[in-house]
Amino acid sequence: MRCVAAVSEWRVKLVGRPKDVSCPSVVKTQVIDTGLCCRCMACMAACPAAVRTGVGFDFEERKHVCVDCEICVRVCPRLDYKPLSGIGSYIKAVAGRSKRFKGQDGAMVTEILMSAMEMGIIDRCIFVGRDEDWRTEILHVRDVEQLEVPTLTGTKYTFAAAVPALREAVLNTKVGVGFVGTPCMVSGVRRLQKELAVFRRKVKLVIGLFCTENFYWDELTEFLKERGVDIKKLVKTDITKGKFIATMTDDVVEFPVKELSAIMPSGCRVCTDFSAVESDVSVGSVGSKPGFSTVLVREENAKEVLDFIREHGYADFDEVSLEFVERLCNLKKKREANIK
Repeated sequence: MRCVAAVSEWRVKLVGRPKDVSCPSVVKTQVIDTGLCCRCMACMAACPAAVRTGVGFDFEERKHVCVDCEICVRVCPRLDYKPLSGIGSYIKAVAGRSKRFKGQDGAMVTEILMSAMEMGIIDRCIFVGRDEDWRTEILHVRDVEQLEVPTLTGTKYTFAAAVPALREAVLNTKVGVGFVGTPCMVSGVRRLQKELAVFRRKVKLVIGLFCTENFYWDELTEFLKERGVDIKKLVKTDITKGKFIATMTDDVVEFPVKELSAIMPSGCRVCTDFSAVESDVSVGSVGSKPGFSTVLVREENAKEVLDFIREHGYADFDEVSLEFVERLCNLKKKREANIK
């Protein structure tokens, strides 16, 4: 596999690491055991041992097959963690609603990716879908017809292995890959691009999602069941105006989103990045009227795609209120006190 073939030759001096301590042990003791891990899985995307043996996220298993290439240390966004926060820099802020696609809000994530594909910037993108029990599934979308799968749209609020899937995508693309993920995933992708040339060359568009927190599937589903949510009947989930809303085929369950703090993963408790400041373009519902997506265009590549969408009349546009986005950015920044 091209992206890992030369990894064992890329060695850097790790300050303070004893010679008899493996790289996975460094990540485990300094990131996982300390509660900093965001489960972005950038380490899995780069690790040659994970690729070769399929050991996955288990660092106890991985250290036994480790080739000590040190790439997991180099790509981990939570080792030597420097929290990001605020709205970040942007070229343009708009509210958008796709005319071609349907989504939970304005379907602008789908519109941006499909327009980038139509422009020839990318030939595939990573989407997070789900099964009937709301477990996340990764799909490599290469044409519009694949979007007919109804479970591709909507927010899942559970961790997904999108970054490891990006490795397969960059190895098979002939043009480029589009990626969409939470702020921590975006940080993981940026580290991969910094350390591995194949990710720099092939990842052409990175979309970041507004995010307050994410959850483990088993904990979230159990939590929802206790509040009367039948997972088999669940149609969509949403967080708005301080409430978690679970819409089923025959009922709607609402409760204060703060109740979810009981099951919030430790890696989310220390995260202060709401708006995915490292992305090429950030998308979320906050700041736009119902049925629209807030779009923060940060880089020129994303601006080119948005201009293409405007020129072809693929979306309706409206004003956006950044006051509400700033409010949630500031609210999440308060978590910085939890970072030791």
